[in-house]
Amino acid sequence: MAYWGGGGAGGWSQGQGPAQRGGRSDGWDYDELGKIYDVDLLKRLIPFMAPYKWRTVAAVFSMLLVSATTFSQPYFMAEALRNITSALIEWKEVRDSTGGAEAQLLLDELNQMVLWYGILLMGLASVAFVGMFFQRRLTGYIGHNILRYLRSEMFRHLNRLSMPFYDKEEVGRVMSRVTSDVTTLQELMTTGFLTVLADIFGLGLIVFFMFILDPMLAVVSLSVIPVLMIFMGFWQKYAARAFIRTRVAIALVNSNINENVSGIRVVQALRREKKNLEQFDELNSENFDSNMQAVRLQGMVMPTVEVLSSIATVAVLIVIAMRVFEGSLDPVDAAAFALGFLLYIQRFFNPVRDIVLQYTQLQRAMAGAHRIFEVLDTKPVIYDKSEAHEFEKIEGRVDFEQVDFEYLPDIPVLRKFDLHVNPGETIALVGHTGAGKTSITALIARFYDIQSGHVRVDGYDVRDINLSSLTRRMSVVLQEPYLFSGTIASNIRYGRLDATDEDVRQAAIAVGADEFVMELPEGYSTQLHERGQNLSVGQRQLISFARALVADPAILVLDEATANIDTATEKVIQEALSRMLSGRTSFVIAHRLSTIRSADRIVVMSEGEIIEIGNHDQLMDLNGHYADLYRMGFQEISGEDALSETTQG
Repeated sequence: MAYWGGGGAGGWSQGQGPAQRGGRSDGWDYDELGKIYDVDLLKRLIPFMAPYKWRTVAAVFSMLLVSATTFSQPYFMAEALRNITSALIEWKEVRDSTGGAEAQLLLDELNQMVLWYGILLMGLASVAFVGMFFQRRLTGYIGHNILRYLRSEMFRHLNRLSMPFYDKEEVGRVMSRVTSDVTTLQELMTTGFLTVLADIFGLGLIVFFMFILDPMLAVVSLSVIPVLMIFMGFWQKYAARAFIRTRVAIALVNSNINENVSGIRVVQALRREKKNLEQFDELNSENFDSNMQAVRLQGMVMPTVEVLSSIATVAVLIVIAMRVFEGSLDPVDAAAFALGFLLYIQRFFNPVRDIVLQYTQLQRAMAGAHRIFEVLDTKPVIYDKSEAHEFEKIEGRVDFEQVDFEYLPDIPVLRKFDLHVNPGETIALVGHTGAGKTSITALIARFYDIQSGHVRVDGYDVRDINLSSLTRRMSVVLQEPYLFSGTIASNIRYGRLDATDEDVRQAAIAVGADEFVMELPEGYSTQLHERGQNLSVGQRQLISFARALVADPAILVLDEATANIDTATEKVIQEALSRMLSGRTSFVIAHRLSTIRSADRIVVMSEGEIIEIGNHDQLMDLNGHYADLYRMGFQEISGEDALSETTQG
């Protein structure tokens, strides 16, 4: 279907549409707090990694290799210090006592030992470097490919979701899930979990090598861990609350900014700048306070870790000194143990610091992943049946049979609505705001499902028709034109990609748009800004008409399509409109007399029911509701038209 109008995601929500009545039934969870480890969520991520399983295995192997080579270095440094020092002492004793060939032999062995340990440590560092390179490259490749797929899946899924979803869901929250939540998941997939896994594996290796060096000193080194675990248990409890506050606070700030920027014309027109700034400052201050509380809590962790690290270091040095003093530990072994354990204590608390720093990132990433899957799990409420009829060609007969329709329970929009439209007939829908006019046209395209009755196109219930085959043969022009970024030509060609440049220009000529387009510096190749803001409202509407015309629809809907076009511009497109309506089943919602008077039938609606129906002359002779509307509103336009004709005469 060529959706030529605007109004954002809820473009059909006019009158009694759901966007104005509120309500939410999509079941999305807006809790900003995520789990730092969610098994179910990780299981859902695994299938996305299946195409890269060997790369994943290689990345995990690289990570393990990096951890093994990195955390084994202090052990070999301690061994090197002990063995080299012992060999050096032995060589010195032999040299001082006997000298000669035996001392030279020991010196050669000492040099070989120094060279071997040097090569070993350099080799470990080199392997760690290569492993880190491949780990980063592989995780980056896997993560970005998964995210590319997720973005495509989300874009595809959002295009499949039904109109009721967009009526109830805020566009800003949808965009947040596609952008910021995907970005946080990128952190999770590329650096987050693998980094934490490496830290956990590294902690295990550190404990292992500590006990190999000296079990007693290992126990002394790890004696502060229970204190750290108790502290972290209390810290996490308060930190989680603080992180919730920061997430909620920044969400409110962003929402307020988005609302004010989107409504900047109203803000400035009503001089709300000062008041809105006061409200924003209040929200911004709350955001500042919540972040400062989180900073204070984070600030407690690092000093605590440093203090415990220092306590463990001092405790190890005291025990070593006592054992040397007692004679149970050789001074050479003491120096080696001191070096090894000091390095391991430092490296033990480095992963702890890293995990603490990764805490908020992982929590945010897991929450983002949860929200992404919520999008993908949201099911369209409007979908094709397995054996849906597919139209090759549409004649344009439309029938409403005893239709009951409501957006929200117990708030009816249409009641037992009956209307039968012949192919090629032009139907004008008239009535006050909320009468159900726009809802009628939305039901033809099956943007919503009715509660009872039937809506048929060419004798088929729309619920039994393949939606794509139906909407391909429909075009809609709304009151607020919606143009997309790109050239004027691409916007006219939007609903019919095979249209030639000549087709595009002929459509523009037919609706009177060619003249102003050719006056632009680049003509049909002119790039439009977002929503076509570098064109006037009238010019944007003319482009919308050209876009509808080039699609050659069988069913055409004009929903207040000429409301934003001045009288002079409207006269330019009247002839084009008559050609557009000719031979097509058309539904016209308008207050312009010129459009309504030419309709085959005018349907006057009130509170979801037809109260009058007939052509203009018949309804004027009836002297009922339509005649009152005509005299109140339309006669003014008629007078303008008559004055224009008199002036021209």
